[in-house]
Amino acid sequence: MLKQRELYETAELYELLKHPAVFPYVRQKATSAEEYLFMTKQLMEEEFNEKAISRTITDEWGIPIGTISIFDIQEGAGFLGTWIGKPYQGLGYNQKAKLAFLNELFFEYDFNTVFLRIRNENERSKAAALKLPYVIDAEQTNPVLFEQINQGETKFHLFKIPKDLFYITTAHTQSDEEEQAM
Repeated sequence: MLKQRELYETAELYELLKHPAVFPYVRQKATSAEEYLFMTKQLMEEEFNEKAISRTITDEWGIPIGTISIFDIQEGAGFLGTWIGKPYQGLGYNQKAKLAFLNELFFEYDFNTVFLRIRNENERSKAAALKLPYVIDAEQTNPVLFEQINQGETKFHLFKIPKDLFYITTAHTQSDEEEQAM
């Protein structure tokens, strides 16, 4: 489901990224496969320097279908960015990728909070975020950060995932699944 980013997959990912339903909402707006390769190299360097963490999302057969990353890491927090290619949207990959990545961030990298900055016009991403039981609205609880991300022309909703809520929610879900398996 998630794997380390590798340069050989950038051409395949770029083909998915440039789709009009995906491209407006990605952080790395590459205009060619070569530019996306360069941006991916930079992101891998940022991960080496502990400024970002990025993974490739794969389908059941290991085919790259999107990416999930955390950017702007500071003091155990950062901003989550996820995109999935149009043919793979609505098939449950987003939720599974977020669950796996958040487990990695909270329990391997010891993050405390993960923020989601979603463009106001991106109703699909907002609806997907609100489906997750561990996501809460952060516009009121983090007003300074909310103002900071909305200083530019593009306006955003702000959500957050606190480690404790993620743990409580997912531990409860895992317990339910284990009981049903018995």
